[in-house]
Amino acid sequence: MLPELNDFPLGRKPLRGLRYIHTHLNKEQPNREDITDLRLLRFDLMVVLTHEKGLPENIYVAYLLPLGNDKQYEIISSNLYSFRMNFKEFITNLEEEMLRARVVDMEDKRERAILISVSNAPKYLLEEHMAELEELANSTDLVVIDKIIQRVKEINPKYLLGEGKLKELIIKAMDMGATLLVFDQNLTPSQIRAISEITELKVIDRSQLILDIFAKRAHSAEGKVQVELAQLKYMLPRLVGKGTAMSRLAGGIGGRGPGETKLEIDRRRIKERIHHLETELKKIALARQQRRKKRKEIGIPIVSIIGYTNAGKSTLLNTLTKSSVFVEDKMFATVDPSSRRLRFPEDRQIIITDTVGFIRDLPEDLVAAFKSTLEELEDAHLLIHLVDISNPQFENHIDSVNKILKELNLDKKPKILVFNKIDRVSPEEVRQICRRYNAIGISAINKDTLLPLVEEIKNKLWSEIFTYSVVQ
Repeated sequence: MLPELNDFPLGRKPLRGLRYIHTHLNKEQPNREDITDLRLLRFDLMVVLTHEKGLPENIYVAYLLPLGNDKQYEIISSNLYSFRMNFKEFITNLEEEMLRARVVDMEDKRERAILISVSNAPKYLLEEHMAELEELANSTDLVVIDKIIQRVKEINPKYLLGEGKLKELIIKAMDMGATLLVFDQNLTPSQIRAISEITELKVIDRSQLILDIFAKRAHSAEGKVQVELAQLKYMLPRLVGKGTAMSRLAGGIGGRGPGETKLEIDRRRIKERIHHLETELKKIALARQQRRKKRKEIGIPIVSIIGYTNAGKSTLLNTLTKSSVFVEDKMFATVDPSSRRLRFPEDRQIIITDTVGFIRDLPEDLVAAFKSTLEELEDAHLLIHLVDISNPQFENHIDSVNKILKELNLDKKPKILVFNKIDRVSPEEVRQICRRYNAIGISAINKDTLLPLVEEIKNKLWSEIFTYSVVQ
């Protein structure tokens, strides 16, 4: 059995910094298992010694080749007594060649990811989902170095795909210098454990990627509590210990029973933290309910802008109300909801709320954590469903948002369907799509295009007609 290699972790260099030397009793060359170890564990060299009558005879040296070669590895053989190699010079040159063959700048300190999708869904759907996964990866500042789509007849319950195929995929990832594998499918705790046992590369799924984006974008106290709670609930069943350090006992004399393992301590602390955060969230929710009650007493109509992530909701809020809510052309640029007042003549005014973006298969833990925020939509008198008309998948986005509204029991609420970013699509196409969906077309960056939307808001909220005026 191979020893633990924790003291020689894989870093940014292509090879581990270890030579693996062993014997074969039957005078055979490095076999398939040896080469798999060489490629998966990134040894500098895989050396096999054969013997004759108990004395060393021949030596076989296998080593990896840089990307771009027809072969993945090379084997050289010699009689042991005539074998000569300047190892340091050889391995230095080999690593330099490997680095040059890689497609990424090794000075870039960001995580280098390979995106993976394994499914039996139609190919066009897999490609659409992969494009969205890449957009999510870019939003969290990952360097995407490759995208792999595997369409399978049956999903392997342990690895998603076959173990052999998975190993080939991991070897390719390490050849390219990846540090992270991102699966489009949501992995079960047992799948993450099984895949992590094969590779030292970090393994995450789509839900974890979304949670990471939320963690980076949440700035309000409430947003931070909600995201941390979602992360801990997601992490708890996936917490695993690696190596002997995680199995040592703590507590000893005077401890609880025979003591707790490090893993048990981690789990207990996470549960305690979850309980604390849930208590904090209840306090925040109570304050939010009081604010909602005051708004109801004042009687100001509330209009909430909803839609798929990166549809332009914050931009629309800014243009309508002359505000400066943070805007960025990335998914989930807005995590913390914002509310602004929009005043009409005759002392009429409304509150417009910008909400967190929706996305297909939103992680359940995230939906649960943001429940109090999403509950604000219940108080809305009108929903503006904003859609990015320039996105080829806008029809799927509409369906995803409608599905989430139904899950929140908000599908019966008055709603205006609005297509944004019409400046990126031909006028004829805009007219046809708006006619088909009975929708309004706007460009959120151009307030001159917003007049039809404002008129529709007035018609939906009040019977009388009056002229729109932006808050100065």
